Amino acid sequence: MAISYNGDVCVVLDSQHRTPGNLRAFVQATLRSIRSGRSSDVRFSSTEKIDVIPMMTKKMEFSYKDGEDFVFSDPETYETVTLSAEIVGDSRNFLVENGGVTVTFVDDKAVSIEMPSSVVLTVTDAPEGIRGDSANNVQKPVTMETGITVQAPLFIKTGEKIKIDTRTGKYMERA
Repeated sequence: MAISYNGDVCVVLDSQHRTPGNLRAFVQATLRSIRSGRSSDVRFSSTEKIDVIPMMTKKMEFSYKDGEDFVFSDPETYETVTLSAEIVGDSRNFLVENGGVTVTFVDDKAVSIEMPSSVVLTVTDAPEGIRGDSANNVQKPVTMETGITVQAPLFIKTGEKIKIDTRTGKYMERA
């Protein structure tokens, strides 16, 4: 969720409710400022009031990369949103043209993107497996169309499409 903290809008990345021994309960939260992009750990007492700011999520598609920025478009209205490389983060390794993502907005400003659990990518470079190298589940590094390298089974060849788990970055199956 998003909250108002010290006159700034912050996204709550993580929160834990703690009750240490003989002290009062408190909530330990990790907040990221929308304005500056910095993260900080904050401790709230159980009696503090917090202003919650509504967040909106929207399904969007990746259009193209513009220098260091990434441009996403709404498939229904064709409106575009440009996100910086910091917001996109490691998700850039799985972005392909017209690939669907969920973009989270706070006060009409995009604050984060969420990838689907898996994506289908095309293999651009797969070295040949070594003959006789087929013990149990031997894998080789293959390069994908986005530039990342993934460990895949020996039978995967250049030009094939494979499914990759976006949370772990590991091979799942042929597509």
